[in-house]
Amino acid sequence: MPGNRGEAATRRAEGAGTAGPGREGSADGLSRGVVMLFAVACGVAVANVYFSQPLLVTMGRDLAMSPALVGGVVTLTHVGYGFGLFLLVPLGDTADRRRIVVAQSLLLVAALAVVATAPTAAVLLAGMAAVGLLAVVTQTLVAFAAALAPPAGRGRVVGTVTSGVVIGILLARTASGLLADLAGWRAVYLASAALTGLLALVLYRVLPRDAGVPPEALRYGQLLRSTVTLFAREPLLRLRALFGLLVFAAFSTLWSSVALPLSEAPYFLSHGAIGALGLIGAAGALAASAAGRLNDRGLARRTTGTALALLAVSWVPLAFTRSSLWALVAGVVLLDLAVQAVHVTNQTVIHALRPEAGSRLIGGYMVFYSVGSATGAIAATSLYAVAGWGAVCALGAAFSCLGFVVWALTRDEPGGGGGSRRT
Repeated sequence: MPGNRGEAATRRAEGAGTAGPGREGSADGLSRGVVMLFAVACGVAVANVYFSQPLLVTMGRDLAMSPALVGGVVTLTHVGYGFGLFLLVPLGDTADRRRIVVAQSLLLVAALAVVATAPTAAVLLAGMAAVGLLAVVTQTLVAFAAALAPPAGRGRVVGTVTSGVVIGILLARTASGLLADLAGWRAVYLASAALTGLLALVLYRVLPRDAGVPPEALRYGQLLRSTVTLFAREPLLRLRALFGLLVFAAFSTLWSSVALPLSEAPYFLSHGAIGALGLIGAAGALAASAAGRLNDRGLARRTTGTALALLAVSWVPLAFTRSSLWALVAGVVLLDLAVQAVHVTNQTVIHALRPEAGSRLIGGYMVFYSVGSATGAIAATSLYAVAGWGAVCALGAAFSCLGFVVWALTRDEPGGGGGSRRT
């Protein structure tokens, strides 16, 4: 394999793809422009999961939906996303990822068109579930980029691509709110469908052909079972999945509830002003890129511990949100930097375990991400109603401190708290 890296690099640079176990990339296989294309495509795809959040009231009024039914818009989108992580992302380990990415993107265009033209609540809900299911093309793109990247530069590539995911998540609410104010909520999904279709064309023409033959031909049922088997066989995967669950529970604790105190005394901020807070959180994109470079230098363990400690500290200024917006800003920046640093480190480390199973590893890991996000959101909003903002901050700090304790207890084990001996 090492002797063929030069030829592989040349072939991929010419757009012909490579063969070989695990379909692993080469140093010359990903130009800066292609990496940025991966990042943009990831951001656009994942934004579709979050567009609806500032539009719920308008959607409900337009389609005469009850409050409970309106809440189902967000729920079904995330349920669809969870199913997609388990059912669709693993396909990248058995087929041409380029074709999968383009096909899922085109199907996502169709789902967005259904949402944009939905005449009834039932059609809207079905369309939103389909949008969530197909938006997991984001994770297929992350696995694709990681597979194409050389081991020595994989952290940098994953960090850059994840920066696109971070920006897409945080700016989705702001962008959808502004566009809806100008042209209505349906215009948000029409615009996204057009942009997604354009990106599908660009991806088809630019992405290298993923022509390598998988080392093992698995049927679909075997593929899904092997995802579960990987968790049974890889303790580092289980550990990193636990980190992912805890940090995204903390992340969701903040972002699902922070609008509540900001819309009350003494601030009474508008929806637009609250949505703009996502612009501050985009600082997490910087952490994603930096964490990737630190991983390439063999500092995954230290990066994880530092980020988890920073995550716990972030709740100190966040606890003073009601008395100081500057404290809120400081806490948001610290929290997002920490969460994205752990997230990039997780993805880089687990992909290195078995590059030939990269899609299954990342898809399985992201299921825990989704569970953490849902847990944080449900717990935070429920807790705020009965105990207020201080209790929400205590919950977020508990998730964060638990993550740091797990890291501290496992950091001296082989591969514990950081990479493995195979990384």
